[in-house]
Amino acid sequence: MFWYVVHTKPRQEFRALQNLEQQGYSCFLPVLRMQMVRGGSVEMAEEPLFPRYLFVRLDSSVTGKSWTPIRSTKGVSRLVTFGNQPARIDDTLIESLQAREAQPPRTLFTPGDRVSCTVGPFAGLEGVYQMLDGDARALVLIELLSKPVRMAIPAARLRRVE
Repeated sequence: MFWYVVHTKPRQEFRALQNLEQQGYSCFLPVLRMQMVRGGSVEMAEEPLFPRYLFVRLDSSVTGKSWTPIRSTKGVSRLVTFGNQPARIDDTLIESLQAREAQPPRTLFTPGDRVSCTVGPFAGLEGVYQMLDGDARALVLIELLSKPVRMAIPAARLRRVE
């Protein structure tokens, strides 16, 4: 049994994963869990680590499950090959990717980041990100009139200053 690479249709990685698993294939789709701004609010999201690719474990022996249905699975574009040989992936790479998924999700900001307000009366003002205050607001330390002031600003209105 080896891992092979499946090329999916655009933005259909999760669909391909679900359909392949329903057919009895063992699959792995590495995802990156992170906070994102969507519709003006901050939410946790899962994005594929390798857009348009996932891994499937297949038996290359005669007694193994047929590979033919993979090509016609909804969401799948093709099995990645080099010449006429399917692209085989080493087990240690898959194991390291699976271990990476056990890490905590990436946050939008980390305490101490320099941020700038993008909208509203404080647009353009820079401050230091402190922490999230509930689901949608962030506590930011802004200097006003030569004094540091802690303010709650919607996290969707902030951007990191490089």
